[in-house]
Amino acid sequence: MPFSPAWARAAVLPRRPLRHAGPMRAAGVVVRPMRPEDLPAVVAVRNEGFLDLDRRTLPRSAPEPRPADDADSQRWTARTAFVLETDPRGCWVAEDDRAILGFATSTVRELTWLLHTYVVLPGVQGSGVGRALLEAALAHGEGCLRGMLSASLDPAAARRYRLAGFSLHPQMTLSGTLDRSLLPVVEKVREGSAGDIDLLDSIDRRLRGSAHGRDHEWLLQNARLVVSDTSTGSGYAYLHPDGGAQLLAATNRRTATRLLWESLAAAPHGASLTQAHVTAANEWAIDVGIAARLALAPAGYLALRGMRPPAPYLHHGVFG
Repeated sequence: MPFSPAWARAAVLPRRPLRHAGPMRAAGVVVRPMRPEDLPAVVAVRNEGFLDLDRRTLPRSAPEPRPADDADSQRWTARTAFVLETDPRGCWVAEDDRAILGFATSTVRELTWLLHTYVVLPGVQGSGVGRALLEAALAHGEGCLRGMLSASLDPAAARRYRLAGFSLHPQMTLSGTLDRSLLPVVEKVREGSAGDIDLLDSIDRRLRGSAHGRDHEWLLQNARLVVSDTSTGSGYAYLHPDGGAQLLAATNRRTATRLLWESLAAAPHGASLTQAHVTAANEWAIDVGIAARLALAPAGYLALRGMRPPAPYLHHGVFG
């Protein structure tokens, strides 16, 4: 079956009230394609929405959430500009006559649709704005066989994804300060480069049915790449500067384990690290975390349509 349902097709109607999406209690709201000049307002919506989400969903024992700093906002804006450049038909904003109220950004890579960021301001949630935005983004995936996104613990968002046909797979994080005496000797891992993209794309297709394609351009410019390519297995990981893998894919668990240890070892001495996006299908990663004496905690969902949770694979929160 095509990925996009029939009701999503009607969303590709630039700048008009989306009455087809059902009643919208936010009068005068329109959903239109995002433009580059929208990015300053969009990042402000993102920062406000994420701060509200953290305040509603983080445990009471967690520190008080803090607003995104300038560096984080600049990184997110640059990445969203890249997404808007590659997939303008997948990026939408909702606005009234005063301001942007929400947005959704998405991409298509081969036959997989990926939702990148989806935010509605707290004051207009429940008005139909979020549903209209998600429908517009889903329309970009018409004809796709698979869908993939990383979801927070927000119950309203989880409900919306489930109603759109996604299966919700709980995901976890591994966190703590790494005891470096526990690190094993890691062999058969080398630095990666743009010359490895064909290998990376072939691993992607094997694990999730589609290559990352142009996403590797962004990832290579913004993260260190390590590769393991032997006669018994291949894999790669983009490392987070604070330690752990932003994205890890391998053809077998042994190679994946080797790459995850290498990723953890990249943590600065004495720094706390977080390895995000661990699903139950990737127990090998949980085993590494236990061996490294990191704490395991729930952290949202990997929402999938038309596919099983990839393994051995630690997905990227944005690029899938």
